[in-house]
Amino acid sequence: MRKLFMLLFSCHVASPVIHSLKHVYLASSEVQNFPDFVAVVFVDGIQTDHYDSNTKSTVPTQVWMNRVTADDPEYWKRQTLYWEGQEQIGRVNIETLKGRFNQTGGIHVIQVLNGCEWDDETGDVSGFGLISYDGEDILILDMKAQRWIATKAELLRTQHKWNNDKSWIEFMEHRLTQECPVRLKNSLDYGKSFVSKFSIKCLMNSNPVEFLIRSIWI
Repeated sequence: MRKLFMLLFSCHVASPVIHSLKHVYLASSEVQNFPDFVAVVFVDGIQTDHYDSNTKSTVPTQVWMNRVTADDPEYWKRQTLYWEGQEQIGRVNIETLKGRFNQTGGIHVIQVLNGCEWDDETGDVSGFGLISYDGEDILILDMKAQRWIATKAELLRTQHKWNNDKSWIEFMEHRLTQECPVRLKNSLDYGKSFVSKFSIKCLMNSNPVEFLIRSIWI
């Protein structure tokens, strides 16, 4: 059993005007001393939100993110409800994938990465999505083509189901290309002083910015 893994978020050296908001969440089974579900949000590589199944609460991880409640008093409550829903879905999906891959017990992890990028010079917005299981990518979202791509034969059924569900595709498009950019811009505004200093530091550093997200590779 391999141990902890890292997600690498590189600073945009070639295109410093491209900003990003990334949701990363993990659903796991039979991992000792670790929440069954963890969700974090990154803005330009800076962690801003955290939720896990032990605390059942979404909290800011940057002081400046507390400013969001001045504009949206229900923001953290709404985010908590959203992640609680994803937590339940994660449990179901782990059992589904164990069945697809003919697995029984043991440690298993689903990792989901999605979000958006915004070019503050051109105004261009793009969304992205990726789902992995036990360390391997299994479903990739092609937002331009508005379709999911399965990388494993066991997920072709899901690919077909999702690609033929117009409401699901529309939901992802709305969340990643409309809601996400608004949240990204608001977050940048709340933490503009800190984020700009962080970006300059990234540009001066040739190494990727690394954020450790505790999980287990099988």
